[in-house]
Amino acid sequence: MASTTKEIASELPNLIKHYKDGTVERFFGFPYVPPSLNDPQTGASSKDITISHNPLVSARLYLPRNKSQKLPILVYFHCGGFFLESAFSSIHHRYLNRLVSEAQVLAVSVEYRLAPESPLPAAYEDCWTALQWVASHSIHQDGTSHKEPWLVDFGDFDRLYIGGDSAGGNLAHNIAMKAGAESLNGGVKVLGAILSHSYFWGSKPIGSEPKGEDIEKSPQCLCWNLVYPGADGGIDNPLINPMVSGAPSLAGLGCSRLLVCVAGKDELRDRSVWYYDLVKESGWKGEAELFEVEEEGHCFHILYEKETENVAKMIERLAAFLV
Repeated sequence: MASTTKEIASELPNLIKHYKDGTVERFFGFPYVPPSLNDPQTGASSKDITISHNPLVSARLYLPRNKSQKLPILVYFHCGGFFLESAFSSIHHRYLNRLVSEAQVLAVSVEYRLAPESPLPAAYEDCWTALQWVASHSIHQDGTSHKEPWLVDFGDFDRLYIGGDSAGGNLAHNIAMKAGAESLNGGVKVLGAILSHSYFWGSKPIGSEPKGEDIEKSPQCLCWNLVYPGADGGIDNPLINPMVSGAPSLAGLGCSRLLVCVAGKDELRDRSVWYYDLVKESGWKGEAELFEVEEEGHCFHILYEKETENVAKMIERLAAFLV
């Protein structure tokens, strides 16, 4: 009798299996939750919209309770290593409700395609599509039936921000670089970028990163090989290692303000601090800030269900940036 065991193409133990027949099993993730009007904890409202049909790119939009004036816009990219989680998952819904309420911003949380079904650079393409779609709402035209009313009515396009956590921080960096090289619809400029606990890596360890062969066996290396198996240079591709020799100059960041957030107990900390230092040394004309919460680990402010003192401190710092 023929074996029914499927051959595995690639996997990350306890997280995901990608089979040679193209099917994927995920063993970790938070449940999807629907959008809501007047969230009971924060008063924020949310709704889901479609940005593009081919490929399918969607988003969850958030508005704070107080909408008496034009609001800064945050285009947000969720965490999950490029292969897990969603703009619609419970942790991101809770987090965006908190952040939108505290910062008084309009947020667009992008549902980009995930690897390995859609390997990179698909996520980068989707996030750029979403940012261009947001920027298109700055263009005033007769007949705006195709426009999203929350953006038209409440968005301040002079205060457009991008940001994300972990893989989302990586996305924010790469989208900021693209915004420095290409124009956005309506001539809109990205005012600021938030790179939080960003997923950057490379073959040459720095600080406390694994040494020797251990770096090739690190979760960060294995994850990159899963989500972008065809990347030129592998783990030293500039998309994951923007500090590698030959990468585009960080002076090309297409924003005028930058906030780099790190956590003291996060394996990704040292590389983000190095990134911050190199941005400052690059000749980039903007204003860079570094914020660290020493006692915490990776993406603690999203994963913690209850608002601890450090979560409140983190969200307060993000809100102070989003002005």
